[in-house]
Amino acid sequence: MCGIFAYLNHQVPRDRRFIMQVLINGLKRLEYRGYDSAGIAIDGDAQFYDKEGVADIAVIKKRGKVAELEKEAFVQSLDLDKSLSEHLGIAHTRWATHGEPNEVNSHPQSSDPNNEFVVIHNGIITNCKEIKQFLIAKGFVFVSETDTETIVKLVKYLFDEEVKKNGQAPDFRSLVEEAMQQLEGAFALIFKSSHYPEEMICTRRGSPLLVGIRTDDTAPEVDSIPIVFSKPQEGVQEERGLRRTRSWQHLDTHEPVEYFLASDASAVIEHTNRVLFLEDNDVVSIQGGHLSIHHVKKAGATTESTREVHTLEMELNEIMKGSYPHFMLKEIFEQPESVVNTMRGRVRFADKSIKLSGLADHISDIKRCRRLLFVACGTSYNSAIATRQFLEEMTEIPVIVDIASDFLDRKCPIFRDDVCFFISQSGETADTLSALRYCKKKGALTVGITNTVGSTISRETDCGVHINAGPEIGVASTKAYTSQIITLIMFGLLMAADSKSKSVRSAEVIATLEELPNHISRVLELDAQIKKLADELYEDKSMLIMGRGYNFANCLEGALKVKELTYIHAEGILAGELKHGPLALIDKDMPIVMIIMNDETFQKSQNALEQIVARYGRPVVICPEGFKPSAGGVELRTIEVPEVVDCLQCVITVLPLQLLSYHIATRRGLDVDCPRNLAKSVTVE
Repeated sequence: MCGIFAYLNHQVPRDRRFIMQVLINGLKRLEYRGYDSAGIAIDGDAQFYDKEGVADIAVIKKRGKVAELEKEAFVQSLDLDKSLSEHLGIAHTRWATHGEPNEVNSHPQSSDPNNEFVVIHNGIITNCKEIKQFLIAKGFVFVSETDTETIVKLVKYLFDEEVKKNGQAPDFRSLVEEAMQQLEGAFALIFKSSHYPEEMICTRRGSPLLVGIRTDDTAPEVDSIPIVFSKPQEGVQEERGLRRTRSWQHLDTHEPVEYFLASDASAVIEHTNRVLFLEDNDVVSIQGGHLSIHHVKKAGATTESTREVHTLEMELNEIMKGSYPHFMLKEIFEQPESVVNTMRGRVRFADKSIKLSGLADHISDIKRCRRLLFVACGTSYNSAIATRQFLEEMTEIPVIVDIASDFLDRKCPIFRDDVCFFISQSGETADTLSALRYCKKKGALTVGITNTVGSTISRETDCGVHINAGPEIGVASTKAYTSQIITLIMFGLLMAADSKSKSVRSAEVIATLEELPNHISRVLELDAQIKKLADELYEDKSMLIMGRGYNFANCLEGALKVKELTYIHAEGILAGELKHGPLALIDKDMPIVMIIMNDETFQKSQNALEQIVARYGRPVVICPEGFKPSAGGVELRTIEVPEVVDCLQCVITVLPLQLLSYHIATRRGLDVDCPRNLAKSVTVE
């Protein structure tokens, strides 16, 4: 849930001011991952012990957002104009898991008061208490409440033991490998040490980490980097015959090169578009400009013999706010374009057909499956609820939708002829990823639906579809939700492509998909009207959002947006359940939003409306254009939206709820892009 970033320059002279600004800018790009405290570690001006030419490590930390760290960093008594041709700086923005947000618990965490080793960490160590007790018994004193401090002190302990035993310092990479094999849980780690100046070691297991590479124009291009397998366990043979290729391992280390390490590609795209995605148990060493990858191989595990260097398609302007005051508002208004990008090259409007290349090799197996299971969390879960009815209709296969954490708690029975979909905007959601690995062990076919190329879910599933919504920086998901819905609708259409009985229905849906961007644009024109409604509701303490059928998912999604952005208690209610308890909440003071569309649920929704009005409730109704809802002779306020085919109506009706939650939050003076206690990518269970 945290954001980690590092910058290493080799034979590229940079002054300390530039280095610090690169680190801080990297954190700003990652702030959506955590924003309760931040810190950096760089070379200081003092000498480390009696090692001539080796600087000590200066650690600067601050509670609050990255802007607070930026203020603190540039008033330090450091020579900001000092030029450094070889330097490693690391940086971290935190979402607290162990210990309250403060400077002591902030990262980087240090091994000792002299900062001999420092580390930044994204993830959670589940056996930290046992390691901490062991180290306390060895005389170590802990100053923070974090699990991360146990990691860096463990490395320090192993270093000291090796020096005592052999009289010399061990290899830095081997030291980290030994430590990481004692850790349980999820982590992405980047280490810096005064004992190993200008050398960087990083590793990951369960949390994302990538390496961006920038050289000058004359440097040779590379396509992959070979892997060295470290310390194979008993019964595991080290792989031979690695593919020969141009790689960083073979480059002249005297060539100028810069490396940018980050939790997410958004932090490196302004520097380079060439990146290396690390896999679990990879250990990267960078020293003297030379990058090598080692892999701590587990018994029975398989891995590729190289890591490919990818070229990112992302553009810098995609992760900038432009003229919008917040990323969330920008992303709401990007939806006419994002849905087009989701459909581009996949929906062929001329012959009313669907092509999903990522599923092409497995579609026949999917059609023969016993069940379709959709596993996700939060907004991604709601997108599966929104499309469940359509998928059941088009596939005639049982569809099960599960929240990932509950799916794991129940140890849901999975069979080899099941097909399991895993939906995640980031592709790194910890619960969803654990569910994926659980299903793979059971032999089920796994399908990933993600927005992030190179993410763990996209790499570990058998096949999948990227939703192509573009980078989503605001913590509250908006455009990813609508693109996930459209992706799942396209999947349903593909499954029914050979069914004559479904051809009319398919043609109707595809025709609506073509007009969908225009309909979305028309709804966004209601922004001023919705803002006025927000001005009336912003002081309320609770809100109910009701609907049924295809629009029930939007009740859940709308309530989620209200909760996470405005801190108002909100509940999404299935209108059919109104008389089974929720009706007791209705009175003249309870804010209510209802979604009533002209579909098969219209009459039943109208009945629910009558019951609410009879209890003096006065709901705001999201309804089709030209519809004037009334009950008991009472005219009600409406938000009128274009009427489209039922299975895509949820793409339209969610937009007013996104705008409403945004405007209530801004009216309350809240930080829309960074809601309290939350982070964008939930990489811990």
